[in-house]
Amino acid sequence: MILRIASLYRYPVKGLSPERLDRADLTAGGYFPGDRLFAIENGPSGFDPAVPTHQPKIKFLMLMRDDALARLRTRYDDATGTLVIEDGGREAARGDLLTEAGRGAIETFFRQHMAESLRGAPKVLAAPEKDFRFTDSRRGFVSIINRASVAAIENMVGVPVDPLRFRGNVYVDGMAPWAEFDLIGQMLEADSGVRLKVTARIERCAATNVDPDTGFRDLDLPNTLQRRLGHADCGVYAEVLKGGAVHAGERLTVQGAAASV
Repeated sequence: MILRIASLYRYPVKGLSPERLDRADLTAGGYFPGDRLFAIENGPSGFDPAVPTHQPKIKFLMLMRDDALARLRTRYDDATGTLVIEDGGREAARGDLLTEAGRGAIETFFRQHMAESLRGAPKVLAAPEKDFRFTDSRRGFVSIINRASVAAIENMVGVPVDPLRFRGNVYVDGMAPWAEFDLIGQMLEADSGVRLKVTARIERCAATNVDPDTGFRDLDLPNTLQRRLGHADCGVYAEVLKGGAVHAGERLTVQGAAASV
């Protein structure tokens, strides 16, 4: 089976808007580059940057509960560490997330913008190590979305479904709906030589009910999947076995069973 990478996305700040990439430089055993580097703590979470451990997403601002986040547009500049937040087409906040003052500017914005959702003072948290990210899954290194499965969901609900509702890193074409689940334990090799091992299905939460353009909670996708298919899964996680650059438009070839990192 030969797949094609339709698009690549990263989410520098957990719960905020995606950034489309032309290429991504993957590292063996590492996370998707630039993905979930930061999170907005919603009141004290117990997260200790000196001993970073996975925290449940309910401890952060997140789309599953805070749908107003989808109406924001954000940009993160790796070189300067600057996050820009736009609300309604205008710049609403800007801050260098690598400095206390810059994080404070972003925290002030969320204290005002998300006042009704806050359980305590919002705080910008940064992933302290290259091998830690604020992902939903402890081993959610790279998420892959089969666009044919999204099209099948559209047929179920009878309205367009933006694939970005599933907040994946790698969107692929070339498979039948739900065939991504058959790839678990298999290796994918890109034209560039990058190798990925597909490890697990992704169970979807209520974040997928939020339209990523409007911010309105207009669908009930996990329950629809559960009723129609007996599960609420869409997409798979993968580990990076061999690093390198992958590009939008590149092929991924299914190579068979693979060993872990």
